[in-house]
Amino acid sequence: MIEQTALVVSKWDYHAPADPNITESLILENTILDVMKKTAATKKGIACRFSTYFTLDKKDILEFVAENTYVIDFDEVIAEKDLFSMIRNTYKQVKETFDVRKLGTILQERSLNALDESKIDINAILPMVI
Repeated sequence: MIEQTALVVSKWDYHAPADPNITESLILENTILDVMKKTAATKKGIACRFSTYFTLDKKDILEFVAENTYVIDFDEVIAEKDLFSMIRNTYKQVKETFDVRKLGTILQERSLNALDESKIDINAILPMVI
């Protein structure tokens, strides 16, 4: 059985730009996925953390970090499709959380970029849950 914990926002560090009338296309977004192995006496698991940075002219506007954990029975066999599903599910929750928290910021008309699965090295993650 696979259990997912609630999404935890560990960082929301917003710095409003001095000029609120900026062109949105000048704001750059970079999102990084980190996957960490988790173990306990009776379970195995992984934590999926997404760190998203918005910058304008090399100055930080927002640093947003959120993660959740998947707790997995030791006898559960995890395939690539399962891992992609976990990562997609976490990213969906991250996007939903961002969409709520961005209100009242310079980013209120913005959504996070789509998850680029081609950049995920699933073969490096798979050994963490074997």
